[in-house]
Amino acid sequence: MSTDTSANTSVFQRRESEARSYCRGFDAVFTKATGSEVTDAEGRSYIDFLAGCSSLNYGHNDADMKAALIDHISRDGLAHGLDLHTDAKAGFLSAFEEHILQPRDMDHKVMFTGPTGANAVEAAMKLARKVTGRTNIVSFTNGFHGVTMGALAATGNGYHRGGAGADLSGVTRMPYDGYLPGTGDTADYLEAMLSDGSSGVDAPAAILLETVQGEGGLNVASKAWVKRVADLAKKHGALLIVDDIQAGCGRTGTFFSFEEMGVTPDIVTMAKSISGFGLPMALMLVRPEYDIFGPAEHNGTFRGNTHAFVTAKVAIEKFWADPAFQTELAEKTRLIQERLSELAELVPGAKLKGRGLMQGVDVGSGELAGAICGRAFKGGLIIETSGNEDHVVKVLAPITTSKETFTKGFDILLDAARDVLSGPSKIAAE
Repeated sequence: MSTDTSANTSVFQRRESEARSYCRGFDAVFTKATGSEVTDAEGRSYIDFLAGCSSLNYGHNDADMKAALIDHISRDGLAHGLDLHTDAKAGFLSAFEEHILQPRDMDHKVMFTGPTGANAVEAAMKLARKVTGRTNIVSFTNGFHGVTMGALAATGNGYHRGGAGADLSGVTRMPYDGYLPGTGDTADYLEAMLSDGSSGVDAPAAILLETVQGEGGLNVASKAWVKRVADLAKKHGALLIVDDIQAGCGRTGTFFSFEEMGVTPDIVTMAKSISGFGLPMALMLVRPEYDIFGPAEHNGTFRGNTHAFVTAKVAIEKFWADPAFQTELAEKTRLIQERLSELAELVPGAKLKGRGLMQGVDVGSGELAGAICGRAFKGGLIIETSGNEDHVVKVLAPITTSKETFTKGFDILLDAARDVLSGPSKIAAE
């Protein structure tokens, strides 16, 4: 078999579906990764500010997780166990209980769904409907919850909704915090619609939200708004579902994105970095009184990933047993904000977006944001855009990235922005 890079690349165009996405912007064949860097087939290294779209919060190939996984495989530990009791599952659940749930006074049960975030959202929506006997779900503008049919109904993005090929129903869209022009509180609008029997909004089974809309453009909900929505859910007999698939596992500076908001969701969905190692794994946390699915009522052959249990246990014990890690995240948050402020200063009208270690800059134009990210890739930095018009340059670096690597990556990003903004084919913000 040929190892020529061009031959390896051509097979993707020849055989891989047109649905491929990220590889279109990063045209290289990657062969190796460690920490916050990846290497391509030509031996060139890149700093990774994408991290598997927040699936690699602890970086690539963490040494301790890798060692535990190799040991598990070497001793013929189960590779697949359906939802049987296994030592690996017990290890994860015990660590998650001790270091995550109990310190946060959360008595939630853990339900392992299929290994994708969308499947966790599907389970959450189904469960809320079963608990309440209602069908309507309230979700929000610019929310992104997945592209399977139920999750897609709750997703706002028109491009992705257009791929459904069928009607998407059972969801009422409401304006997210800050969505409406002016200073009006969109929670007032939500309350009015839920309280008026003639509004046309059916009583909801659940209110589903992200505290930071990752794919929606790094829109941030305020503590007051989230608390108000939580109170409205309770008042109107709906469950509160927080989708922490992208914003969880330390991405906003705390393990859960809602920790400092004074709310405890009825259901929390998690995926992406919950395995710690980039392995497929998803779960749903649910208050015990709502844990009413019958055996296998939300089924799936891959409910729980045994190898992911092994690495997830290590991730929790290594990073979350000691509060020092969270202190370190706060320091990195400030560094990111400072460097992104430099980028914002280069573009008239640009503004900072996001929270914690999921921040970015709205440069006002998808064309400009794409050009900056494309030039950064040529300089050795992998970074993507987000937002309804792809107008936000978005940083999702591993949260374990060293300050030195952050500095080097931001230097590349700023150089790329200056090149784009001052070059002969200058692209201006709209």
